[in-house]
Amino acid sequence: MFNTLEAQPADALLGLIKLFAEDIRPFKLDLGVGVYKDEAGRTPIFAAVKAAERRLLEEQDTKAYLGPAGDIRFLDLLGGLVFGDGWAAQAGRTASIQTPGGSGALRIGAELLRDVVPSRRIWVGLPTWPNHAPIFRAAGLDVKTYPFFDVASQSLQFDQLMAALETAERGDAVLLHGCCHNPTGADLSPERWQAVADVLEARGLLPFVDLAYHGLGDGLEADLYGVRLLSARLGGVLVAVSCSKNFGLYRDRIGALYVVTGADETAAITASHLASHARTAYSMPPDHGAAVVRIILGDAELARSWREELDAVQKRIAEIRAALAAHGRAGPVDLTAVGGQKGMFSTLSLTRDQVRTLRAERAVYMADSGRINVAGLRLADIEAFVAALRSL
Repeated sequence: MFNTLEAQPADALLGLIKLFAEDIRPFKLDLGVGVYKDEAGRTPIFAAVKAAERRLLEEQDTKAYLGPAGDIRFLDLLGGLVFGDGWAAQAGRTASIQTPGGSGALRIGAELLRDVVPSRRIWVGLPTWPNHAPIFRAAGLDVKTYPFFDVASQSLQFDQLMAALETAERGDAVLLHGCCHNPTGADLSPERWQAVADVLEARGLLPFVDLAYHGLGDGLEADLYGVRLLSARLGGVLVAVSCSKNFGLYRDRIGALYVVTGADETAAITASHLASHARTAYSMPPDHGAAVVRIILGDAELARSWREELDAVQKRIAEIRAALAAHGRAGPVDLTAVGGQKGMFSTLSLTRDQVRTLRAERAVYMADSGRINVAGLRLADIEAFVAALRSL
């Protein structure tokens, strides 16, 4: 029976991991997979995370199921972090569920959209994270796209975004990156967030915000501006949250989905749908990472330590960006715009052939699209990377 299956194309980014691991050249650079690395080239565990894990080891007294919603205290504390001072007023009208990573939150959110969006349409700006469209299509949504960022000019296509919103029909969903856009680093300014909120509100559109990198752009509070604006102004907002990057909990797969609704009763009904979708997908979420985040956010000293560590990560990424931008043009690439972009990623104006030449001749590994993980660079590697670009 299984001989009827056809091989599926390998995930290009996962294939890049294998190629990098097999490369024996000592000067190789890994700018592919999106994990933060320090100046020693390690992806460190936050000190606050280690402290919370020690406490969990000592104090946890059961491994019983938590239920499909997950750790309720984790959801409340993370909600307070994401939504800020407005959380006390919004919590009652917000349905939430702990998920296996931000990807799990996106999938459960997409399942919910299939239930509530009449047209089942979601608008997605391009380029975007390559897994967005497959997740939405697998859930039965109709994905509509529009230009969001022009790689050649390194410019955000705001007019095209606004035109797409004007074209969307009442009830359509719209994917928005909360901050630190993946894969371009091109974020909306507060003024543009206001303009987007105006159109969403006027046309009755439902925003679905992917919030995976808060704290890595302009700092935790500034990075949450868009989410807080939309949740305060609109009667319906979905927010998929990931704890992978800003808590360094990549392999623990900790995320959450928040659905801001118009009323307490609506939130309770929505929560029942979230639980139902989770039950048929994975039944119960993993606990360890959520418990770690709960302990950190519930302890003033650990929360302070975590924020200091996160601020240090953000400042280091900004330093790497500034150092790259200072080189200006490097071969076919103008690095100037990288300095004004945010978070872990930028997409350089390189052809696939140029990317593969860099890989073959200079041991520089990046996605075929030209996306680089800025946070994978050490300051000590920048001169070699720029020299590699200039060799093209």
